[in-house]
Amino acid sequence: MFPEASGAPGADPVPPTGSAPGEPAAPDAGVPDAGVPDAVPGGDAAPDWDVLPDPVRARLAEVASAALGGLSATDVPAGLRRFAKFTAAKRARLGGSALVAELRDSSPFRAAVVAWWDENRPGELAAGPDEPLTAAAAAVLTGAPDAGTLVAAVARRGETAELRAERDEALSRADKLTVELERMRAELAEAREQTRTALAERETEYQKLRRKVSEQGTALRAAAEARSAAERTIALLRSGADERLAEIVAERDRERERAEHEHRRATRAQTEVAAARQAAKEARQGDEVRLGLLLDTLGGAVNGLRRELSLGGGGPRPADLVRGAGVARSGAPVDNLAALDALLALPAVHLVVDGYNVSKTGYPELTLADQRTRLVGQLGALAARTGVEVTVVFDGAAVVSAPTRGTRGVRVLFSDPGVIADDVIRALVAAEPEGRPVLVATSDRAVVASVRRSGAHALPSSVLLGRLRG
Repeated sequence: MFPEASGAPGADPVPPTGSAPGEPAAPDAGVPDAGVPDAVPGGDAAPDWDVLPDPVRARLAEVASAALGGLSATDVPAGLRRFAKFTAAKRARLGGSALVAELRDSSPFRAAVVAWWDENRPGELAAGPDEPLTAAAAAVLTGAPDAGTLVAAVARRGETAELRAERDEALSRADKLTVELERMRAELAEAREQTRTALAERETEYQKLRRKVSEQGTALRAAAEARSAAERTIALLRSGADERLAEIVAERDRERERAEHEHRRATRAQTEVAAARQAAKEARQGDEVRLGLLLDTLGGAVNGLRRELSLGGGGPRPADLVRGAGVARSGAPVDNLAALDALLALPAVHLVVDGYNVSKTGYPELTLADQRTRLVGQLGALAARTGVEVTVVFDGAAVVSAPTRGTRGVRVLFSDPGVIADDVIRALVAAEPEGRPVLVATSDRAVVASVRRSGAHALPSSVLLGRLRG
């Protein structure tokens, strides 16, 4: 006897609701047997393998799976040999369709399966009426005359069990719906009662509101009359206030015009006074600078004459004053270090440096700020060695950080916005008194030409850099 699968079709049907345990199930009212066809007309013909109920097909697969593991290799069809190494349960699960198809198509295989069961499990295929599913599977497998009837009974029992389950589920749903309907009826009755109570309360509130609206209407009419009276009073006050306001505004405008006129006069006077003070200051500073330079020049000339007239002194010799004998003349270019040193030895020499022209020639790899710092430091060392006056001029437009401050003996100037350093250099040369030696360090041809016309010496940037490095 084969073990029945839990819940598998073909098991004994569950007694219908209302039947006591142990009592025979009453015939299902209203559950027709239609829709479960007999195997063939007459009920005793061989069943069709292609329309066997699923429970019967599953039981046939279990029967063949159990026998397949014990058959010899010659009795196992080629299509089923790959399942022979599986366990019986795994063979039935994975190769059930193939097993049933081989049972249907191969009578030798069916005979081998029946023989294996007769030899190894005698009597288990001859199940009684208590096991209709096993009996139907055995009848189909052995080709018994009543196989069609047994298969139809299994199918009918499966359909009946399904119908009973559907009926029980429908009855359960009906019970739930009945309970829900009663609950909804109770809620409806409660809602109706609440609605009646709410309507009564709303009616009371409505009457209160009507009385309040009536009272507010009376108050509103009184307020409207008071507003009309206030508007008339305001109109009278506004007409007088407008006239007064117009007079005040006119007077204010006159006072403002007088104040602005006085302010413009005061501003203009302050500007004129500031300009006059600045002009006087600049004139005084210029006179002081020129006077100081003149005194320095005169002092240098006096010292030169003193050295010339002294006996055995270390001053210049007459041959040193011969034109073209090593001392550069006014306005001449200075093309070597010897000529530069000769000029720097003169008293009251003023060295004017075109800042970026020299720094970009000497240290192009540095930033502009670093170029300025390095050049001013080297010029300070030169001024300390020689005692010459040094002025370095940079373009102010190129300064984006804090400008470089001068060191001892070096004056650092930046051109104003819209003014280039070349013009500042020309102005410095023009401001010097006639006769003072001025040396301009630049490689700009335009600057060189203009300063030489003014009597200054032109010094190439490379020559100055050579002296600064030395």
